Amino acid sequence: MSNTRIGFITLGCKLNYAETSSYERELVKEGLEAVPWSKGADVFLVNTCTVTEHSDKKSRNIIRKLHRQNPDALIFVTGCYAQLKKAEIEAIEGVEAVFGATEKSRIVPSILAKIRGEEPALTEISTFFPAYSSGERTRSFLKVQDGCDYKCHYCTVPYARGESRNIPIADIIPQAEAIAAEGIKEIVLTGVNTGDFGKTTGETFFELIQKLNEVEGIERYRISSIEPNLLTEEMIDWITSGTKFLPHYHIPLQSGCDTILKEMGRRYDTAAFARKIQYIREKTEIPGGPKVFFGIDVIVGFPGETEELFMETYTFLRDVVKPAFIHIFPYSRRAGTPAAERKDQVQDCLKTKRVQMLEDLCVKLHQEFIDSNKGIAEKVLFESTDRKGMMEGYTGNYIRVARPYDQELIGSIVEVVL
Repeated sequence: MSNTRIGFITLGCKLNYAETSSYERELVKEGLEAVPWSKGADVFLVNTCTVTEHSDKKSRNIIRKLHRQNPDALIFVTGCYAQLKKAEIEAIEGVEAVFGATEKSRIVPSILAKIRGEEPALTEISTFFPAYSSGERTRSFLKVQDGCDYKCHYCTVPYARGESRNIPIADIIPQAEAIAAEGIKEIVLTGVNTGDFGKTTGETFFELIQKLNEVEGIERYRISSIEPNLLTEEMIDWITSGTKFLPHYHIPLQSGCDTILKEMGRRYDTAAFARKIQYIREKTEIPGGPKVFFGIDVIVGFPGETEELFMETYTFLRDVVKPAFIHIFPYSRRAGTPAAERKDQVQDCLKTKRVQMLEDLCVKLHQEFIDSNKGIAEKVLFESTDRKGMMEGYTGNYIRVARPYDQELIGSIVEVVL
């Protein structure tokens, strides 16, 4: 067992990354040696994504590549793509076993049993797999929620991840304390629909972040993504009252056009979204102080999106939201979703054109955000990577800062003038 090498490959979101890190910790404790997957290994665990058709293809390609490079290696596959297309993955040569997103608790026991030449025990499936990332000296991704009940018309994730669920706050706090014990200063809260925390336990996301704020040793928190309708004014008021939660908001918009938002099955309109952005800015920003970072998700080319409707999104982002960054996704037709059945699909060439337009806008808006923060004193958490004699870190509002490498500053929060 001690000579067994295992490589981990993670595709997709930070939630997958946190879960892979947890698998790795458990298997290393059992005597396996974690190695870079590109160096070859005896066992591979591939954690897949299915958010787009490209994600599915990428998962298949990496599995085939691993088998070509290591024909005798055992390949285990899990994640969202594994949940939706289990038989499709099982048919790929070299795959030893496939675990859907709801079978996470069986992965480690099954890998260990196979290596030991034993039959895996049919343990009861846990509905929630606790996870957090480790291995970095500055930041950890902590899973607080899984699944989604929203079922937007373009998305397969609710089918891959199941219903919204969570473990109690009392079980999450010890994980945050374990992260702090490793010397990590910053936690990023992650989930499928993070702000929907509490469906299982009758608690709320607001209660969770208030309790996490009390954990000693953790100095900064970020919320990886939160739906605009779940980010309440009460929560914003509390965050801006002097808590450890940073002025960094990642909020899915998906479209800046009310017609498209309604057809997507989203739970807000552009007026409500604009009010939320304005409220955060008014509560957070002070003259001469740092600006709020808004990262906004947008899907282009949703069925029925004409040039005119797309331009509504473009102008809404440019003139109203003015985010620091736009995460842009061309619409991907996903079998089993209402949007996939529509006849008014948008041509790929038009999607490509619109993606480019938003990417150009993103560059412009990001530079404006950077310029608006110049001359402002901000605190930076520096990371350990040496990049040609330089080290980097992020301000509270997620501006990347570089300075000459100094080992003593690794994991330290330092005030700098931008």
